[in-house]
Amino acid sequence: MKVHIIIHESFEAPGAIEGWAKDRGHELSYTRLHENESLPETVDGFDFLVIMGGPQSPATTKEECPHFDADKELALIALAIDENKFVFGACLGAQMISMALGVGFERSPNREIGKFDITLTEEGTKHPFFSTLQKTFGVGHWHGDMPGLTEDSKVLATSEGCPRQIVQYSSRVYGFQSHLEFNPEVIEALIENSLDELEEYKDLPYIQSIDELRSNDYLEMNKILFNFLDHLTS
Repeated sequence: MKVHIIIHESFEAPGAIEGWAKDRGHELSYTRLHENESLPETVDGFDFLVIMGGPQSPATTKEECPHFDADKELALIALAIDENKFVFGACLGAQMISMALGVGFERSPNREIGKFDITLTEEGTKHPFFSTLQKTFGVGHWHGDMPGLTEDSKVLATSEGCPRQIVQYSSRVYGFQSHLEFNPEVIEALIENSLDELEEYKDLPYIQSIDELRSNDYLEMNKILFNFLDHLTS
């Protein structure tokens, strides 16, 4: 399988997603927007499109972030969905999927940074993959927004801080507001590039300290992600 990953910033790395693809022997390609690499002109070169997170929002303009062309990226995502590719978005990537589907994105009721539990909804407990998991499990978070919902979408998991943590848009298209791809290397890069943010929001209810971020165990969520991606692409 050919997997293409859109990376918005070096510190929002694919982490365990990249590990999964390499472990499974998939062919990887990248668009590193922070290095001014160009998005693919067509979707013919990949079977699976992964859109990573970033400090941007789907409403960020080129004037605000010259390497982020939201309209061009949304067009590629919409084309991938239309061509029945597998499409997975993490955080900003989830919001970009909902934007590409024409339903926008919204502010989350709470900002979340750290590792916190998500809980499966009734739809989640009926899902062929998520029904095999415990109803509540810990995952990574680093966000202030959340994806919009189409008429046919299903919210599979929520958290105390955000009502849209895992959204299924179709059998091949998913948006994860949460970050199951986090690993210690990704966390270190995020900390290094987010010191002002961590200081600004440190007193909010769903914000972990730097020490807590570093002490979290991310292996279990990585295993869940590996198994989910296997399920998605099987």
